[in-house]
Amino acid sequence: MRERKEKLCEILEGSDVRYNANLSGSPEDIIEMIKAAGLEGVIAKKCDSQYRAGTRVTTWVKFKINKAQEFVIGGYKPDASSFHSILVGYYEGKKLLFAGKVRQGFNPHVRARVIEVMRPRLTNKCPFDNLPTSRTSDFGEGITTEEMRELCWLKPELVAQISFTEWTNYGLLRHATFEGLRDEKEPQAVVRELSAA
Repeated sequence: MRERKEKLCEILEGSDVRYNANLSGSPEDIIEMIKAAGLEGVIAKKCDSQYRAGTRVTTWVKFKINKAQEFVIGGYKPDASSFHSILVGYYEGKKLLFAGKVRQGFNPHVRARVIEVMRPRLTNKCPFDNLPTSRTSDFGEGITTEEMRELCWLKPELVAQISFTEWTNYGLLRHATFEGLRDEKEPQAVVRELSAA
């Protein structure tokens, strides 16, 4: 790997491509550096390991650093007797702004509990001020006019803790995961949190 890194450094010299040097320090120090830089994570590699395409190896370990905050649940996409995803947002003044779809983090027990608390809050009115959108973005996070007809809307009374990797350029969540409901948080107090970085 050392030889490969040296060759890579030579090839990239004078180009616009950024070379990522090895990080030194304790694992805790490295994680703090990655967090401070606002990066998604870090890959730890054994110095003498080789890259093997399409194969999981124990000599390369990915450590993801997710962001997390509370969001208001404003709807869901139904799926048979349950739901496919929940739709979450945050307040900007008095407007509830759509932040994304959340599909991950639901086991059968949690899914049953969440649909149970959502059903009594069903309404015909979309609570989000910025829907529908005219684009779905590269990762399909947005909601078009056509999709609006398939969705179930909720009174914005439920708050969920959501982890995610980042905010997209469109202001939507990427790789969002449900962590749990937050009964003690007032929905109107949920705003987009700014990164400390």
